[in-house]
Amino acid sequence: MALFGKTAADWRISNPKAEGNIRDYATLEQLVVLTNIESLNAVLISQDLQAPDRLLQLNRIAIQQLKTLLNKSLLRKLQ
Repeated sequence: MALFGKTAADWRISNPKAEGNIRDYATLEQLVVLTNIESLNAVLISQDLQAPDRLLQLNRIAIQQLKTLLNKSLLRKLQ
């Protein structure tokens, strides 16, 4: 939810002909961010942060990281 804005189940419903899962269609940048926020989620769980608060924080972090990674990727392509 924090990265793609939908659950894997929701994605499967809206993409019934797609093989695999949502991760199979993610960009490299999305996969990097997903790995990061999965780790951060474990930390937030250990701090007893409730699910809605974790989702909000993880979404903000995901957006920030994606922007950073995409800007750096674009700069590399321009060089």
